[in-house]
Amino acid sequence: MEHTSLRGLAELLKSGRASSRELCQDYLDRIERLNPTLNAFITVDRDRTLAEAAAADHLREQGRAGPLTGVPIAHKDIFCTEGWPTTCASRMLANFVSPYDAHVIERCKAAGLPSLGKTNMDEFAMGSSNETSYFGPVKNPWDPRAVPGGSSGGSAAAVAARLAPAATGTDTGGSIRQPAAFCGITGLKPTYGVVSRYGLVAFASSLDQGGPMAPSAEDCALLMNVIAGFDPRDSTSLERPAEDYTRLLDAPLQGLRIGLPREYFAQGLAADVARAIEAALAEFERLGARSVELSLPNSALSVPVYYVLAPAEASSNLARYDGVRYGYRTPEYADLTEMYEKTRAEGFGAEVKRRILIGTYVLSHGYYDAYYLQAQRVRRLIARDFAAAFTQCDVILGPTAPTTAFDLGAKRDDPIEMYLSDIYTIAVNLAGLPALSIPCGFGADGRPVGLQLIGDYFAEARLLNVAHQYQRATDWHTRQPPALG
Repeated sequence: MEHTSLRGLAELLKSGRASSRELCQDYLDRIERLNPTLNAFITVDRDRTLAEAAAADHLREQGRAGPLTGVPIAHKDIFCTEGWPTTCASRMLANFVSPYDAHVIERCKAAGLPSLGKTNMDEFAMGSSNETSYFGPVKNPWDPRAVPGGSSGGSAAAVAARLAPAATGTDTGGSIRQPAAFCGITGLKPTYGVVSRYGLVAFASSLDQGGPMAPSAEDCALLMNVIAGFDPRDSTSLERPAEDYTRLLDAPLQGLRIGLPREYFAQGLAADVARAIEAALAEFERLGARSVELSLPNSALSVPVYYVLAPAEASSNLARYDGVRYGYRTPEYADLTEMYEKTRAEGFGAEVKRRILIGTYVLSHGYYDAYYLQAQRVRRLIARDFAAAFTQCDVILGPTAPTTAFDLGAKRDDPIEMYLSDIYTIAVNLAGLPALSIPCGFGADGRPVGLQLIGDYFAEARLLNVAHQYQRATDWHTRQPPALG
């Protein structure tokens, strides 16, 4: 059953050929067998999951089931989940049990989706390799020597290894799309504000966005129908009519204009990744699309802009972790100041502390105008570049990452090199646009290659349509890591 799509699992449940309890038991057994190797999950609670599955089965018996009632899902450990530990993969929150549910969790529970557990991630979502976790790195199911990408690496690895049929993730600068690419699955970053951030532990509030991760675009569309929606508790949540994200899946691609930014195919893109992207473009053209060359002239500035703005917001958001109200507190201190200092020094990992220091610096007196304000101005230019591009095309196509998954430890001591692995994804967050990554082949090392599709605001259904038509014509999204069984 672990190789069945969300729609297939829903049909099994609807027909009575399987119960939610049986599905969950199957996935929990697989997690128990494979997670010690992959480290994709931080928290698993078999009794709680099976109780949620029993409740879903009861809903179905009463005739009150929704489209996905009883289908299990995993959640990135950044979403507050009542009664479950919500650690953000940090020592600072290692023992924190949330007293409430994030909006995304509320919607999943209301739809009857049992939780298989909380997935590993980079600490406070800060990282591109899932190596900054307090609970240890996640391994890539395609090659345990490789990283799964970050920060949603645990969710990506869990879906790729079929430890869960789908998972939630968050994307601040590519943290859904890049791990989806590295692990050979589909991941969608929605338009900023389409999925509520209430209960999502904040990293950079103007960039963070939750989204679905699953084997296919159709699966992501089904999950978007569950998690998207207005929430008055989130001031950035957009009040829009309810939308069926599956409505365009079967539309043909005849006449689709695909934009190819020349900046995405320049120096820095690995040759094997470029070949896979070119082959995918040829497939789109066979499906009736045509390509349009265009430019995103300010895209090269997206990485430096991001690493001014995101740390600035992080330094503010993480100020709340002081050892006073909740979370880790140093056991020995002489006075309040020492308690603050030692708590934060011991509770945060190296990457989190690095970004807090950068953020504090760029917001400090004398540097705010030179760095933070200037970065906001360039952010606006990046958004204008995309607006101009969408007058020429319907979607933008390019690589998700410049390489396939790199080896564990390969970039740990070089933060700049690590940051550049998100060079094709960050601009999307700065502009607030939707984008997704789909598998489109394998590199010379046998590791998956991800193709990124970027759409205009609120074009999620169109993006999912484009991805779905490609996946109907190819089988890359059905490939599974051979060693896992």
